[in-house]
Amino acid sequence: MASHGLSPSLNRLLLALKYATFQPRCCAVHKAHYSTVYNGNEKTFDKILIANRGEIACRVIKTCKKMGIQTVAVHSDVDSSAVHVKMADEAVCVGPAPTSKSYLNMDAIMDAIRSTGAQAVHPGYGFLSENKEFAKRLAAEGVTFIGPDTHAIQAMGDKIESKLIAKAAKVNTIPGFDGVVKTAEEAVKIAQDIGYPVMIKASAGGGGKGMRIAWNNEETREGFRFSSQEAASSFGDDRLLIEKYIDNPRHIEIQVLADKHGNALWLNERECSIQRRNQKVVEEAPSTFLDPSTRRAMGEQAVQLAKAVQYSSAGTVEFLVDSKKNFYFLEMNTRLQVEHPITECITGLDLVEQMIRVAKGYKLHHKQEDIPINGWAIESRVYAEDPYKSFGLPSIGRLSQYQEPVNLCNVRVDSGIQEGSDISIYYDPMISKLVTYGATRAEALSKMEDALDNYVIRGVTHNIPLLREIITHPRFISGDISTNFLPEVYPDGFKGHQLEASTRRELLASAAALHVASQLRSQRILGNQRVEVCGQWSLASPLLPLTINNTHRMLQLLSYPAFLLQFKVRVLSKLAAELNSYMPEKVPEDTTSILRSPMPGTVVAVSVKAGDTVAEGQEICVIEAMKMQNSLTAVRQAKVKSVHCKAGETVGEGDLLVELE
Repeated sequence: MASHGLSPSLNRLLLALKYATFQPRCCAVHKAHYSTVYNGNEKTFDKILIANRGEIACRVIKTCKKMGIQTVAVHSDVDSSAVHVKMADEAVCVGPAPTSKSYLNMDAIMDAIRSTGAQAVHPGYGFLSENKEFAKRLAAEGVTFIGPDTHAIQAMGDKIESKLIAKAAKVNTIPGFDGVVKTAEEAVKIAQDIGYPVMIKASAGGGGKGMRIAWNNEETREGFRFSSQEAASSFGDDRLLIEKYIDNPRHIEIQVLADKHGNALWLNERECSIQRRNQKVVEEAPSTFLDPSTRRAMGEQAVQLAKAVQYSSAGTVEFLVDSKKNFYFLEMNTRLQVEHPITECITGLDLVEQMIRVAKGYKLHHKQEDIPINGWAIESRVYAEDPYKSFGLPSIGRLSQYQEPVNLCNVRVDSGIQEGSDISIYYDPMISKLVTYGATRAEALSKMEDALDNYVIRGVTHNIPLLREIITHPRFISGDISTNFLPEVYPDGFKGHQLEASTRRELLASAAALHVASQLRSQRILGNQRVEVCGQWSLASPLLPLTINNTHRMLQLLSYPAFLLQFKVRVLSKLAAELNSYMPEKVPEDTTSILRSPMPGTVVAVSVKAGDTVAEGQEICVIEAMKMQNSLTAVRQAKVKSVHCKAGETVGEGDLLVELE
């Protein structure tokens, strides 16, 4: 929606109209995807500040509008024209682009609360959503935190303490070391005692950040270093723990909902096994793997844990499930989960509405027997990233064209961007959460395939090709999945869709038809002269007598089929063509002698200097992009000729980092 020349208040009004409902068009005949009815007699809050950005801020604003609640958006200076800013009734800038100076800036956010008179704060996920100090500061100001109490945040936010509490609550836990690991050598000793493989993870972590799998002593030392650095960068807490890594598990989580009166429910499960670098890519609800008894056991244990910490709000208990349906507590996220929409689809509950009700002190409306599994829902996380690089390295740029497939039935798109939005290095590269719903899993998958095919994204590289390959792969369709799905299915990395002969013919025919359509359009618009060709088309004869623009021509058919010839054509002006002969031929770059940045990001560390000799596979530098650290290594043994970067610098994709002799 164009907004040039409009006042901020008018912009917000237009965006409010555009995003007034979750689904602008829907021809669903199944149960509602989420609760669209709100009891206006229940008084909650007059004004809520959303301490977040992007799609989750927009998601919270939608429910607030439904409930008649005024909203306040906070934003960094680069987000001043973001969709969530325009949707909110008020907006306050809280600092420059880096998250530490804006969305994590508690002082600035507290000032925004005071200046706007917000009575409550919804933190979304990430940023300050699980920060107990932020919740304490809100309580001191008499402002309601829409989430659990601080003691629950603290207990479940620390993976070491949460594991001990889970054990005491008779929740199945993974074998491991329950203390804080202080040094790399201590990590090696603990890993040897537990037995490889092990998982090294940030104590205060989440979202796949600060996690590394180690299969030997050297990988443990390296994992300790990277995990502690990522943990410090993402959470301000570099403490680590180590536990046994369960090879080839499923990642299945239970959504819980509890009030301040001792009532707690489990809202079924979500299957989140399709991951890359410990971050989820495709999720679904329910899981194809669980039977009713296992589902019930997991749900009951999740509720036991919630009650053990007097939890109140929406939260998620994550489990690892092995091939024999043994399940083990992984962690509890004391916030709204990214993938919450699929739970809303199969239960009909608006989880944001429930969080707001609970925060105000209302009891839950529902009992456990009221919670259905109605249909099937699938969520694909659409990212601005290159799926051909490690299943997804971040991509930045401006969305030159953007069109969501919301015209399709049973499709929901949670996004916080629009055509013209910038995807920057400062924030998570998620474009949207694409959700489809059906009476059966097959129906939901078919709808997801259609939705991905109808999603238009231009200006940034995106992962839709990978998402489509996943949801149409026979293993995924059969439910034969685990957290190792991607490396097992694509051991050499994702290479894109491999065309069959019939599909290739279809594409060639389509391309030919498009070419003809383009030529006809040019004739109508530009008045170009037409070329008329007629004759006897005998492809069995080597001679083709044709009449071209009323002139007889004889063509010889040198090979068959002649129309499958491929040409590489450059169209130049007459002057450019004359000068082109003087241009030197570009020689392909020798990538064995240089190291370029594979993504935009920040240089965290440089491990070499000019004159050093490096071995094949030795780390040269570390690049951080979207809060994930990536180690770049030498492809051969060589001497370092020159270093073109230093720690703290921002680099772009393709920037020269190091030259080798």
